[in-house]
Amino acid sequence: MEPDSAVYKTLLESTKAIPWKIDWSTMQFAYIGPQIEHLLGWTPESWKSAEDWAMRIHAEDREAVVNFCIAQSKAGADHEADYRALTRDGEHIWIRDVVHVVRNDDGSPNSLIGFMFDITERKKTEARLIELQKELEALSYRDGLTNVANRRMFDSALEVEWANAVRTQSSLSLIMLDIDFFKQYNDHYGHIAGDACLKQVAAVLSEAASRPKDFFARYGGEEFVLILPECDDKTALQVAQRCRKLVVDAALPHEKSQVADTITISLGVHTITPSPMDQRMSFLEQADRRLYKAKQLGRNCIAVDE
Repeated sequence: MEPDSAVYKTLLESTKAIPWKIDWSTMQFAYIGPQIEHLLGWTPESWKSAEDWAMRIHAEDREAVVNFCIAQSKAGADHEADYRALTRDGEHIWIRDVVHVVRNDDGSPNSLIGFMFDITERKKTEARLIELQKELEALSYRDGLTNVANRRMFDSALEVEWANAVRTQSSLSLIMLDIDFFKQYNDHYGHIAGDACLKQVAAVLSEAASRPKDFFARYGGEEFVLILPECDDKTALQVAQRCRKLVVDAALPHEKSQVADTITISLGVHTITPSPMDQRMSFLEQADRRLYKAKQLGRNCIAVDE
């Protein structure tokens, strides 16, 4: 029967985890498992000192990882670190190094022993999950039908632009608009045609706001909204007029409309230079009131601040 030490050595060298030991006083490798050569291409004999370990860490990770491990080891604290290890052919592999500090009777470090684990596939999976999370987050801010920003994104954008306007004491305009007699459109043409109409109107209105900072969203149902930062009432009215003209020019048939034989929109425009005392929700309600007024005035028109 083999001695215990030989059994342990056989067990260690048959695992996927790569065992190693460094003497603290000399910072020399006392041992590293032969599996290291299969993983990184470097022979066990080439791992002579902690410097060899440090220089085989990706340059972008090296300083932070080395400083962290030294500080933890000096404190006598077991620790682990994830980093990219360089292979002999210049590629890199993600490693998780799990380190145990063996201490002398006085508590000072005697040696470091640990295991290196190949976590490359795990890191790839994590990266893909992060990508998917970003994609899902982007989708959560996008209206599934029209592919423009949705109400959730509008709420976030308005919060940001309102805070900016309060801070810089600049004007902020809001245009709320509604497709006229859209219920009658759906009843006459059907909901599939209604969805197609919403897509077309959204595509047309996306062209109305020309500045990068302007924000367009579907507010809900057949209602859309435009946030116009640093925009006074006259300019906001011009944008609203452009919205109305773009929809009229699109000439989407609407036989059941009571104001035209094509799709039209009603718009409410409100502008404010907000102070810290003003309320964002009140600003939104004022724009909605102007939209309601435009409907009262007969639709296919624009209502502005009095």
